[in-house]
Amino acid sequence: MTCLAMMSVLSSAGCGDTAKNSAEKPKVYMYKEISSENLVKIYERLGRKAEGRVAVKLSTGEPGNDNYLDPALIADLVRLVNGTIVECNTAYGGGRAKTADHLKAAEDHGFTAIAPVDIMDADGDAVLPVAGGKHLTEDFVGRNYLDYDFTVVLSHFKGHPMGGFGGAIKNIAIGIASSEGKAWIHSAGKTKSQSEVWRNLPPQDDFLESMAEAAKAVTDHCGDKILYISVANRLSVDCDCVATPEEPRMADIGILASLDPVALDKACTDMVRNSEDAGKVHLIERIDSRNGMHTLEYAEQLGMGSRDYELVMLD
Repeated sequence: MTCLAMMSVLSSAGCGDTAKNSAEKPKVYMYKEISSENLVKIYERLGRKAEGRVAVKLSTGEPGNDNYLDPALIADLVRLVNGTIVECNTAYGGGRAKTADHLKAAEDHGFTAIAPVDIMDADGDAVLPVAGGKHLTEDFVGRNYLDYDFTVVLSHFKGHPMGGFGGAIKNIAIGIASSEGKAWIHSAGKTKSQSEVWRNLPPQDDFLESMAEAAKAVTDHCGDKILYISVANRLSVDCDCVATPEEPRMADIGILASLDPVALDKACTDMVRNSEDAGKVHLIERIDSRNGMHTLEYAEQLGMGSRDYELVMLD
């Protein structure tokens, strides 16, 4: 499929049922070629400069997993914004549940060589209010997150064992939540206990909606001091938090970016669905078996963004 044809298909896929003037739609920019140069270019195309103390939110990857974003790929962008790579500890054990182990994983994976790394909940958490939610009234984020002036959400788009897929919304919801905050989201606001949460998980849609509510707490906190870039490569059905992920079965897609996280995640999923790669069936099955698109439906209801977007090809 040509770039022009793909653009036509995907713009239609993002239109929903309501016709709108294209000028009103959030723009999602895309490069098919994944490179350090294009990461910088797509950031610049967004037209929102990251200033002050900049948090770059990404996944440093569970030990044993090598699908995380390559530090060599992202180094130019991270240095351009003078960013600090930020993470919070996990709530499921593994090699990043404790700060010292998490920092070692970040070092082993090459992230400390390109920028400072801050495990934001090393000294506890802070509370952000959730407006308009039906499961959460509070979101517990890493305490140090409040020290940052701007957030660059740099996501590796891929599948996810619980959410169906991991993109911008998952990255700011689960990723910025403290370890106890992760338990809070996964339990739909029932417990912050990491030992209790996995014993009695809520209905799937309650979890997905809680994830969207936590993400909204972050976007409300940031206002216009946030932007979103997703790299759709190494498209495993599993996320970077899985120590032994399934190997990717479809080819890389590209770099996408937007000021609207809902539009960006929808564009990434549309790219998967409209791909001519036969291997896409595995990722689509993972997304749909977890009802993953409901996260975007509910995020749109919360006013976080729009599933109706305009795709702008930059190649």
